[in-house]
This record gives sequence, structure tokens and C-alpha cells, in this order.
Amino acid sequence: MKVLIVLTSHDQLGDTGRKTGFWLEELAAPYYRLKAAGAELTLASPKGGRPPLDPKSNEPSSQTDQTRQFEADPEAMAALASTAVLSTVDATDFDAVFYPGGHGPLWDLAEDRDSIDLIQTFVRSGKPAALVCHAPGVLRHVVNEDGTPLVAGRKVTGFTNTEEEGVGLTDVVPFLVEDMLVEQGGVYSKGEDWASYVLQDGLLITGQNPGSSAAAADLLVEALRGQ
Repeated sequence: MKVLIVLTSHDQLGDTGRKTGFWLEELAAPYYRLKAAGAELTLASPKGGRPPLDPKSNEPSSQTDQTRQFEADPEAMAALASTAVLSTVDATDFDAVFYPGGHGPLWDLAEDRDSIDLIQTFVRSGKPAALVCHAPGVLRHVVNEDGTPLVAGRKVTGFTNTEEEGVGLTDVVPFLVEDMLVEQGGVYSKGEDWASYVLQDGLLITGQNPGSSAAAADLLVEALRGQ
């Protein structure tokens, strides 16, 4: 079982002067869930190398047992320091793909042709794709073979408008994940803000927020074992 994990390379929170990147819990929790299931993991990002970490995701209030474990894990930190360049990744080498969120993906992965092609290849090849929190935003330009949006008619979730409002970034992000999924024809639903909420529709698995990342990884494992 080989799983590709795709992380953002974008580190600027719009023109605020603040830093962003990937959200640590959304990498750490799935990393250990997938490893426990026997998956061989490869990390990739548009620029390769060490992807930017959203500094807020490493503040004490955001840390979890898994984030602390990850940062104390030499093997995990070595994998993070040397992510593959996304354009060099071949989807045929993997059985599934997982996208952690953080605000960064809204700027780079949502518009990245390599990422778009990768997800399309996975789904069209009958391989599952899981995305959590802001990462469902990378589906913005992903289409089916007939050109219709991938999310159209599919049950999906992602970071809610009220959660974005709660972190004060509604007017900073390039688009709102919830609004985009609805506009693309997704059958969007959500749970309570900050509570775990995940959905699976065929090969597509989406999680609402950081707390949904472990459950999304569990669904991905189930999907792989069911193939």
C-alpha cells in the first residue's frame, strides 16, 4: 500500500505579512494512521524540500499527541525535510493520495496544474483521494473526463465559512472553501464548527477541519482495503 501525501509550498497569508503553510495536525495524525495500517508514505510539494509550516499550527493550543510525536520522530522529520517535487511524481506509483490542509493550498495547489492532473489521474484510475480542511479547495479546477467539476453531485465537506470567519480570514483567503464547493455543484454538508466531520462519496474522501484528519485517514485506509 503506497500513499502519496501532497503538501503546500506557499507560505504567505495574502498581503497580511503573516506566514502560512500546511497545518501540522493534518499531516501528523494521518501520517501515523496510515503508517499503522502498513502504508509506505511519500511526501511531495510543488517546490520540493521542506514545505512551510503554518506557525499557528505549532502553538501550544494547537498541538496534539500526534504533532508532538511527529516533531520528535527523526524518520518523520527527515521525510518532511526532503519532500519530492510534485511535477516529478508519477500517480501510477501510488495506490492513494492524501492532501493535508492549512491555508497555503488555497494559493498554490488549487491552481497547480500538476496537482490538478494528479487528482484527475488518481480518480480516473479508480484510486481514492482524501483531502481535509482547506485542502478540498484544491479540487477547484479538477474535472471529470466530460469536463464537469469533479465535485458536482458528490457529497463533500471542507472548512466552513463560519470556521473561516472564526479565524478572521474571510477577507484574506482567495476563496472560501465552502462557497467554492457549493458553486461547483458539490452536495456540501458540515458538522459543528471544529468537530470531526468526514464524508466519502465513491473514491473521494473529504474532512471538514483539523480535527477531521484522523477520521479521513481511517476512511482512506478502509477504501484501500476494500479495493
